[in-house]
Amino acid sequence: MAVGSQLSSPLPPPPSDRDAKALRFIEEVTTNADAVQQRVLAEILSRNANTEYVNRFRLNGATDRDTYKSKIPVVTYEDLQPDIQRIANGDRSPIFSSTPISEFLTSSGTSAGERKLMPTIQEEMERRQLLYSLLMPIMNLYVPGLDKGKGLYFLFVKAETKTPGGLVARPVLTSYYKSDIFKTRPYDPFNDYTSPNEAVLCADSFQSMYTQMLCGLLMREQVLRVGAVFASGLLRAIRFLQLNWKQLAHDISTGTLNPKITDPCLRECIVSKYLTNPNPEVAEFISKECSTEEWEGIITRIWPNTKYLDVIVTGAMAQYIPTLEFYSGGLPMACTMYASSECYFGVNLKPMCKPSEVTYTIMPNMGYFEFLPHHTSSPPVLSRDSPPRLVDLADVEVGKEYELVITTYAGLRRYRVGDVLEVTGFHNAAPQFRFVRRKNVLLSIDADKTDEAELQKAVENASSLLRELNTSVVEYTSYADTKTIPGHYVIYWELLVKDEAANSPPPAEILNQCCLAIEESLNSVYRQGRVADNSIGPLEIRVVKNGTFEELMDYAISRGASINQYKAPRCVNFTPIVELLDSRVVSVHFSPTKPHWTPERRR
Repeated sequence: MAVGSQLSSPLPPPPSDRDAKALRFIEEVTTNADAVQQRVLAEILSRNANTEYVNRFRLNGATDRDTYKSKIPVVTYEDLQPDIQRIANGDRSPIFSSTPISEFLTSSGTSAGERKLMPTIQEEMERRQLLYSLLMPIMNLYVPGLDKGKGLYFLFVKAETKTPGGLVARPVLTSYYKSDIFKTRPYDPFNDYTSPNEAVLCADSFQSMYTQMLCGLLMREQVLRVGAVFASGLLRAIRFLQLNWKQLAHDISTGTLNPKITDPCLRECIVSKYLTNPNPEVAEFISKECSTEEWEGIITRIWPNTKYLDVIVTGAMAQYIPTLEFYSGGLPMACTMYASSECYFGVNLKPMCKPSEVTYTIMPNMGYFEFLPHHTSSPPVLSRDSPPRLVDLADVEVGKEYELVITTYAGLRRYRVGDVLEVTGFHNAAPQFRFVRRKNVLLSIDADKTDEAELQKAVENASSLLRELNTSVVEYTSYADTKTIPGHYVIYWELLVKDEAANSPPPAEILNQCCLAIEESLNSVYRQGRVADNSIGPLEIRVVKNGTFEELMDYAISRGASINQYKAPRCVNFTPIVELLDSRVVSVHFSPTKPHWTPERRR
């Protein structure tokens, strides 16, 4: 353990024998974190000693940490992409893993506009399930009686496709929900959901949301916790209720189902199991609560026994906290785990803490973890000739920031995840981290992640529509507007009209098309959110008065910025700056239609 580390308090005693085994497991692996890490690395390397990737760097069967670090380079997705493409195209030789690749898990978009493909193996499903199995034993330490009711969780599958070689490519949660582990899970009173599997697994987002909300309303008195994966998803559910409560109340009052629910399996399930009798009392209650258009505290008014919200509100999702507090009447927000497509990492041992205090304890059995010291002023430059000095899990220092680097059972070797974490302390010998940010992410509404280079290219593509009008974009910045549901991107443009004689701004229709051109240039994750998931609203361009960005610079300098080093920020979220920009807006424009998106991958 690092010198000067801060130990968290021990876990409280378990409320039941049922949870004791899971909590003992947490204590054992965190107490012996470094030994577990060495065992995990040796196990990964011995299993995959004859893979092409490992042999490429002449590891020669070594399984010790020092040899591994001296021979295997630290890599990014772009470094691995040629090998990943071989697998996607049908190469079944042991490139990364001696165990056959079972599918690809899709991660956030690359600079080429496609989702990343993360190879995985069947065994990883069990490893992820192990982490899930720890969540309720932890939660039971802080919230009693969760076995006395149900959880209303809005869970959805997303579009999947097949690679040219025939492997399925889909998001990690879609993979989990479609697995037998989820579909045939035994009854557990601590994980009893209002939503039937048929609703979760329905690919149509409207039908899935409608039936999950319907079941949640029918069982409103039994609901003890309300959740979604991301905060943005829960807010979309509330917005859905605002738009559809009349039809939902009608279905409940009459015992009939909305004709828009056309999926035969889903319709049969809801009609035969949930709408067996009319329930005018519940319908009248819903109508009374929703017809007032007073939505403050609506979650606890509709579901009065709710004890907490189960949502991710760290990282980019923190922007939704005030809105969630408004709708929930200030209910606690539990962030229970830290995971990604590449690997599941750890759990929050104090899930009822404030969102600003959320820390995740890394579970050292999930993979082999290293940490690249992160310095904002001078980010590390990596090369094969001068490999970076990475820090082991047990040796990180409290207060310092690191970029996470992982080695997984599924085949990733010293892979840079792109997450920047700050060490806040230790639980036994395992470090606890605060999620700081995704590296280089500029804008995010839901699962989308747009970086500065991608936004720059999108603005360039859109501004080309203005050339024939002798108009150019002088300066721009952006803002993730989460006050609307769903949230949407706002781009502020200052324009220069070069033809002084005309001196008229571009027509509104052209600027609307510029909005669409920006969306067409953004990655497939963004476009899926717009088209298929309805998790992102139409992109907006706000044209500001000439001289606005000079005022922005003057404001920054008045607050201490150097005039020599100042450059316009490409993203703003500081309220006074947003207010300054909004006060200079002369016209507002939105995408007139949705961008192109298809689940089929480009080949």
